[in-house]
Amino acid sequence: MGKVTRVSGPVVIAEDLNDARMYDVVRVGELGLVGEIIRISGGKVTIQVYEDTSGMRPGERVESTGKPLSVELGPGLLKSIYDGIQRPLDVIREKSGDFIMRGLSAGALDETKKWSFKPLVSKGSKVSEGEIIGEVQETSLISHKIMVPFGVSGRIGNLKAGEYTVSDELTQVEMESGKVTLRLKQDWPVRSARRVVSKLPPSVPLVTGQRVIDTLFPVAKGGTVAVPGPFGSGKTVVQHQLSKWSDSDVVVYVGCGERGNEMTEILTTFPELLDPKSGKPLMERTVLIANTSNMPVAAREASIYTGITIAEYYRDMGYDVALMADSTSRWAEALREISGRLEEMPGEEGYPAYLGRRISEFYERSGNSRVVSPDERYGSVTIVGAVSPPGGDVSEPVSQNTLRVTRVFWALDSSLASRRHFPSINWLNSYSLYQAELSKWYEENVAKDWQSIYSDTMAILQKEAELQEVVQLVGYDALPEKEKAILDVARMIREDFLQQSAFDEVDSYCSTAKQYGMLRAIIEMSRAQNVAIDRGVTMDKLSALPVRGRISRMKEVREAEFKEYFDSLIADIRKEMESVEV
Repeated sequence: MGKVTRVSGPVVIAEDLNDARMYDVVRVGELGLVGEIIRISGGKVTIQVYEDTSGMRPGERVESTGKPLSVELGPGLLKSIYDGIQRPLDVIREKSGDFIMRGLSAGALDETKKWSFKPLVSKGSKVSEGEIIGEVQETSLISHKIMVPFGVSGRIGNLKAGEYTVSDELTQVEMESGKVTLRLKQDWPVRSARRVVSKLPPSVPLVTGQRVIDTLFPVAKGGTVAVPGPFGSGKTVVQHQLSKWSDSDVVVYVGCGERGNEMTEILTTFPELLDPKSGKPLMERTVLIANTSNMPVAAREASIYTGITIAEYYRDMGYDVALMADSTSRWAEALREISGRLEEMPGEEGYPAYLGRRISEFYERSGNSRVVSPDERYGSVTIVGAVSPPGGDVSEPVSQNTLRVTRVFWALDSSLASRRHFPSINWLNSYSLYQAELSKWYEENVAKDWQSIYSDTMAILQKEAELQEVVQLVGYDALPEKEKAILDVARMIREDFLQQSAFDEVDSYCSTAKQYGMLRAIIEMSRAQNVAIDRGVTMDKLSALPVRGRISRMKEVREAEFKEYFDSLIADIRKEMESVEV
């Protein structure tokens, strides 16, 4: 037990706190606010408080729990909505109404709900850390694997099928040091990454159903993505689309310091959305962590670590997990706020000098991994981090430090957004360092000529950017016919392929097979136009061909009907191009 000596916003200095350890959780003041020890100097302890410290005064008591900031991991995580320190918001609302009372605590998992447990090992079996000893059907989509905690191995005791709460004793494991009780739940400190055997090179894409992403700037399962963009450019919509359509098993959505109305939209729409693959509610494979801009600043940092720890836990079961962090800029602002209160020497633009290290440590917890287990089990955590640079200036420290550690950059463009071109990912500024590594998968699973189609597309878009400067000087009519054709095909790529409506029932998701077909039809049109121009046909005549209307309607064709539509479209392109008169 210690006492408060100084209060500076979310930073509290305490003394006489014996046996204090770094990152231990403490209860501060008469209300018992949740805090975390972040510095120990002599007899003084610096505490980062995750709740509002208004009204706190020197002399109030401080009590250490003796444990680091941890999350409860077990059945019941999915379909839950937590705040930054894993308090379930629905339970808190029942206790305190629409506003969170300070010092209020609530268990992360429902201690009264009984889960039907099915054992997978028998009494007397030798088990080791990470081994799956049983299953619980957490939701209709996800089977929750009950794993032996890290550091535990030995002979397992009696293990029966039945109904258990998360706190009931399942069995005991007899180790050399004594018996260890196993339950459905386990705790894990959020600042420590869960161990893996090895991390594997990226080889399989995270298919998102968004054409500009999957075709031009793909991300691998276990990869990292930075999505910087100014206000209104569509960062949140991109992450919503990925949450809904990406072929991940589990989605962890962290709203870090976002505006209340954005988080409200997520909290109201996600429970009503249906998972496209199964037709079940999307929440059955989703965990939401809501931390709005009016919540205490320090809690933003905790929300990021809470989210990544839950993601790692499901990865260890063998699932592919997608973590959406929206946005890491608010987290960095929290670091800046705390650093200022600690009177540390500021770095660039007032951010702490260790900003780059903290961002790196977070993104390094992604990866496609072989998890710790006696059987060969693999899982992945893909991190998609939105960045909100002031005024869309990506030269600021948070964007630059993020780009140093992420391998995919989706550059959101406010000018595209203002023209209602969504997703507003700029095809000239964006990049994916996974492109070459994933091309083999695309060639084996989609089409052998995928790489050549991709290369032709990027070459046309880059050539268009060069020609636009020429057009501004001499005008479109002064261009040679071949260059007019490039501008024409580039427009088709932009409007008929890259532009995609998140609110259209058919166009919201596009399979890789349909993406390839759409792009190949446009490239086929490009090649056929060049042949026709060589014969002396002008672009005026080519632009009047009826087949162009069919190309623009490709995105409206349903997946089941697209193969037939594509075959007839290619035939029409060739037929009309051959019959056009000089």
